[in-house]
Amino acid sequence: MINNKTTLPPKKLDSRCYLVYEPQQEWLYSHHASITFFHGKFYAVWSNGHFNEDDLGQRVVLSVSADGEHWSPLRPVVTPEMLGNPDMVVTAGGFHIHEDVLYLYYGAYYYDPSTVPTGVRPKSGAVHCETDMGYISTTDGETWSQPMSLSIPLVPNHPPQKTASNRLILAGNVMFPYTDNPNGIEGWKITGVYGDAFQTLPFVDDSAAIRKIAHARGWDAELLCEGSFYQTDDGILHMMLRSNGSVLWHSFSENDGETWSEPLPTEFSDDGSKFHFGRLPDGRFYGVCNSVVKSHRLPLDLYTSTDGENFDRRFILRDEPYQRRWDGIHKGGHYGYPHTMLHEGYLYVIYSKMKECVEVTKVSLDEIMK
Repeated sequence: MINNKTTLPPKKLDSRCYLVYEPQQEWLYSHHASITFFHGKFYAVWSNGHFNEDDLGQRVVLSVSADGEHWSPLRPVVTPEMLGNPDMVVTAGGFHIHEDVLYLYYGAYYYDPSTVPTGVRPKSGAVHCETDMGYISTTDGETWSQPMSLSIPLVPNHPPQKTASNRLILAGNVMFPYTDNPNGIEGWKITGVYGDAFQTLPFVDDSAAIRKIAHARGWDAELLCEGSFYQTDDGILHMMLRSNGSVLWHSFSENDGETWSEPLPTEFSDDGSKFHFGRLPDGRFYGVCNSVVKSHRLPLDLYTSTDGENFDRRFILRDEPYQRRWDGIHKGGHYGYPHTMLHEGYLYVIYSKMKECVEVTKVSLDEIMK
């Protein structure tokens, strides 16, 4: 069973961190960050709201860096107004590069006005409408296309990831669409672990649907969501899932993501947060996560595994507490929702801090692979 049990003491990695964004008096919510490298520059994208998580008017913003250390002021790239409704909620979904084009994904929906009578998202009960995934693209990193719908009813968790066959799989919550078109735009087919839930529920995968789907499927979990996967040498894909319990859940695919097994709990501890799995140049698997239960997402951990089952080496990336400066609905967690990138001998990890600042940690792969 997949686990992160270890008898070795954790190692604090020698790393450097760089501030990407810190709010001042407005746009006080930042979350769902991703990072990539394109045409000689680093790109960071994240969701950016006025005060609260996923509130009306949330947008997607971008920052660029020549060295990964000094970041430009944020630039809005997908706004509710661009989608035709100033009350839309837009969420960053990460990047994909094909040939000389950089694609940036987003998810979007709006709330049924009758469920947001004050014009501010309540802590619960707001009804999502017309959930959709879309993208914008650029060839030079400066001029971006207008938003285009993909007609996929989900809010993406991580950007598309290649399997050994070069198939692209996009991890949502319970939907894991795949395409064999390398551009990541055309040919998407929807599959996942939702089973027969959509016989009675709307065909949609977003934060409002996940609890209803978990109940309809009879899972012993509050929800399953925010997947991230890795592929072992036997070709099996392993989709790890947040459960809001004390452990991650797991579903596997033996046919390159066309169908997925019934998800089951693992022995990999989790604090109810998003995470990101990948593979190091030496062949080991890794997962960046918040593994200490009930810790308010502190510290930010890195685990490695030689076999994809026993993640038995633990490294600490960040363990410095952060004091939240601005209040807001669902704003918490010292180090939240990491996304990773390997580039020129370094691991880059981007994350939010209390869902208001965005920061990047950079660590040499030599530190991890000693």
